[in-house]
Order: sequence, then structure tokens, then C-alpha cells
Amino acid sequence: MTRRGLGGLALGAAAGALARPALAQGAPLRVGLMLPYSGTFAQLGENITTAFEMHLAERGGKLGGRAVTVIKLDDASDPAAAPGNVNRLLNRDKADVLVGTVHSGVVMALVQAAREKGVPLLIPNAGNVAASRDLCSASVFRTSFSNWQPGFGMGKALAAMGVKKAVWVTWDYAAGKEQGEGFRDGLKAGGAELVQVLTLPFPETNFQPILAQLPGLGVEAVGAFFAGGGAVQFVRDYAAAGLRDKLPLCGSGFLTEGTLAAQGAAAEGIRTALHYGDGLDIPKNAVFRAAFKAKAGREADVYAVQGYDAAQLLAAGVDAVKGDMDADAALFAAMRGARIDSPRGAFTLSASHNPVQNIYLREARGGENKVIGVAAEALADPGTGCKLA
Repeated sequence: MTRRGLGGLALGAAAGALARPALAQGAPLRVGLMLPYSGTFAQLGENITTAFEMHLAERGGKLGGRAVTVIKLDDASDPAAAPGNVNRLLNRDKADVLVGTVHSGVVMALVQAAREKGVPLLIPNAGNVAASRDLCSASVFRTSFSNWQPGFGMGKALAAMGVKKAVWVTWDYAAGKEQGEGFRDGLKAGGAELVQVLTLPFPETNFQPILAQLPGLGVEAVGAFFAGGGAVQFVRDYAAAGLRDKLPLCGSGFLTEGTLAAQGAAAEGIRTALHYGDGLDIPKNAVFRAAFKAKAGREADVYAVQGYDAAQLLAAGVDAVKGDMDADAALFAAMRGARIDSPRGAFTLSASHNPVQNIYLREARGGENKVIGVAAEALADPGTGCKLA
């Protein structure tokens, strides 16, 4: 279905309030970036935006022959404000395309808009699996990862190292659960077993009761998913409890992504799995990192890569239809069939519009997440429940 044939958006707006007149093909293409520019995830939003705009600049500020106007909206990682923010971008700001966001709770309002209005949505971070499984849509595309993917890669790599039994530790919320399911499936694929899942309420950081249980579980390794300040505290507490040399700690890449400086020596040797890492020997990556540092004054990270690739994927679709955003079917088909020359390594999209990509095995060394191998090659999310295929 096209935007012209879909019903109104059920986000609290009056029926028909979001109907948008088709823009002339030569008018500027209006891209709404709904990302966090304040709060805990502000740096992530800034890196996504900087890299997105970097690719636009490389193309002379045009896609499909049309100039691009970027509209930035701070979602402040607030799920409650998300429906109103989406309405603002589509109704007031007349965005032709939506790009967002970081927080998995916030992205669901964007997914709903894309599904109901047919407006193209590119997700440059949020990993909740629903967006490319039961809530998949012809108009929803992801340039980051599903939560399942890095978890699977770590589990598979752990099994390949000879580990037979492991435990998963995380917060009791969707991201931790979905990453853990991937970890379980990866272990199983390698003939190993997830013995137990230990959780604590989000965002609690009193890890002592869980750490006290680990030595008695009869496992050979501990997998974990925490991020930000929680990841810093967990890694420090794990080392302080004397567990580091007894039970190797590993996990999703976000355990050490952006947190190594604060974790210090406690993180040394921790292995994680993610679709990007430091020292990735790919020519495109070297060029990208140099350009990003020149523009932003800081090193690129996985969030910057995901933002850059969102712009690349959008360009593939808009170029194919020569800027005619009413050619929905052709636009979406071109995006679905694109091969993205990413700094992470070239990737394609699965039938549910999620990246089919390498998940790299990384090791924390001297403040960097050094890529030491491939944990899972060309890994696709299962896309369970998606009806697009």
C-alpha cells in the first residue's frame, strides 16, 4: 500500500490531520531526524546526525536530484512524548522521510506511523526485534541491528571456544531479554547450553546478589547485556568480586561500547560481539573514520556508522525513483535490494528489512574494542512473524 492509500495515523491526532499534499518532484526533500539531542543518549543522537549529514554533504546535499532539508527534533528518549513528536514532524514540518531513533520505547511511535501512513522510516539504532518481525512493514527499514544479532554472535563464538555451559545476566527489560534469546540460540547452534538467566530490575545497579550466585552455577562463562553507567558498574563490580579470572565475562558489544574509559583495567580482556569494532581493516572504514573525525573532532563509533548508512540506504531508494517520493513501491523495492558499502563491511537487507551483516568478535585492549575475528558471518535476524517475504 502507498501513502496515498493508507488510513490516518492513530497517534492521538484527529482523523486525516496528518494527510500531506504530495510535494513537487523538484521541491526540497524534507527528512525528519527524530533523535535524542539531550539527556543520557544525546551523544548517540549527535553522532548519528553528524554522520548522516556527512553523507549528504558527500552527495552535494542532494538525493535523486532534489535538495535535502534536514529537520531535527529532540525526542529526549521519552516514550510518552513520542506520538506528539511524530505528529509534529509529519503534520507541522511536512517530513517526507523519518529517521529515528535510539530508544526502543520511542521508536515504536515511529514504526506505527510508518505502518499506518506508509511514510519511509529508517531506524539508525533501536534494536527491538518487533520492528523487523511481527511489526515489520514495507516502509520500515533498519540500518543498525536487531537485539538478537549480537547476542547470537557472542553465544556462537563462546561455543566455538569450547564453552559448554554459560549463564546470562541482564536487566529485566525487552533489550536484555532479546539479547539473551540470541545468546541462547548462538550457544545452541554451537552445541552449548544456556543454563540460567539472572536479572535485576532496570535500571538497578546493585549487582552483588547476582554476583554472589555465579560461582555456584556450574558454568564456564558469563554473558551479559548492560549499557552506559550500568555496564560500567557491572564490569567494575565483577572484577572487584574476584570473578574475572575464574569465570570469563563476555557479552553483547554494548557492554563495553563507549564505556571502556570509565571501566578501566576491569574491562581488559572482555570479549564482546557487535557489528562494528575498533581497528576494522576495511578501506571504506579508514576513509569514513578520517572524515568523521575531521567533521566532528572525535572518533567515530557504531552509532556514527549506523547514521551514515541510514543516509546511504535512503539515497539508494531516492536515486532509484529520481526523487519521486510518490513512487512508493519502486522506492521501497530499491531500498530492499540495495547493497550498502558500509564502514562495517558491505551489507544487504533481509526480507524483513534488517541488515544481513557480520557480527565481529572484539576484545577490550588498552581502551579499544579490538576486532579479533568474525563471530557470525552474514548473520540475518530470523524475522519471525514478518509477513513481507
